[in-house]
Amino acid sequence: MRSGSELSPSARQPVSIDDLRDFLCENYDRLLRPVATAQEAVPCPVISCRSRSWSSSFCISCKHGATGFVGSRLVESLLAAGHRVLVLARDPQKAARLGTPITIVTSLDQIPSDTAINAVINLAGESVAGGLWTQARKRKILVSRIEMTSAVVALIARLDTKPAVLLNASAIGWYGLHDDESLTEESSGRDCFCREVCVASEMEAQKVAVYGVREVRLRIGLVLGTEGGPLSQLLLPFELGAGGPIGSGRQWMSWITRDDLVRLIAHVLVTPSLSGAVNATAPEPVRNDTFARALGKVLHRPAILPLPAAPLRLLGGDFARELLLGGQRVVPQKALNSGFMFRHPRLDEALRAIVG
Repeated sequence: MRSGSELSPSARQPVSIDDLRDFLCENYDRLLRPVATAQEAVPCPVISCRSRSWSSSFCISCKHGATGFVGSRLVESLLAAGHRVLVLARDPQKAARLGTPITIVTSLDQIPSDTAINAVINLAGESVAGGLWTQARKRKILVSRIEMTSAVVALIARLDTKPAVLLNASAIGWYGLHDDESLTEESSGRDCFCREVCVASEMEAQKVAVYGVREVRLRIGLVLGTEGGPLSQLLLPFELGAGGPIGSGRQWMSWITRDDLVRLIAHVLVTPSLSGAVNATAPEPVRNDTFARALGKVLHRPAILPLPAAPLRLLGGDFARELLLGGQRVVPQKALNSGFMFRHPRLDEALRAIVG
């Protein structure tokens, strides 16, 4: 185990979830204020937080270490709030740049069983959007999701004091491909590869129920930011005036800004009434052609050059059918009912905040 700081004896003293909730609620705005810097794509950390008179831990597992698109923002927000952070990282040198105090491990096995961890956040797994879906790649995606979630469950199983909650990142792909139906957490799914991946990971995560751990399946939509995710890939063609709808443009896009996602993760951690599936999308999904027009407007560029569906289907197969030409109209019913307030509920305002 490497260090910006070692696990202190006080870091191993259990703290109740009520203490954690009270502290986070008191420091809600400070904890979740925007962070000035950001990095790219999806990470892999274990987070450990400590307040003045008590300590707690967040175990965060992500693909690319703590320097990634979503995980880095979460780590930075916790550091900015004065917390102590323990990071599971593939690249310790990059993780060390996030700030101090920080402790770095390269395996969940390096975490002692007497470490007090209040919340485990699993964001890990091979990205479904990282390349065309050959049979080998499909296998790699599925195995990585199952193995990482299984490792997190194994960590929880051997901890002397169990965490209060496991937040397991899933995706709105769980619902499969739909037309105009509004989908809440109570909706059923339709078979496709994205759903197969999500179902496998969620089933593995639900095994923590035998340890009395609250389990949340966070079904995340398209995460918007300039440092990663789909928006970062669209900016260049749109800035060059070559942007436009994909295929018919009628497919739904259920999105969320990265900062709202980080805020929603914190909200879930301190809201014991939230369990099971929770949709992590903004309350106003849009069609793809609406998204294209909104992005073109913010960038002061035309958005009239469509990307035809036929060559996408021919070259991309199921990858194109599910991720580019299909979609879901997802509503964050549980988040709204629990009192969560989105800072960016509308796409036009969100895009202005990100790239305007």
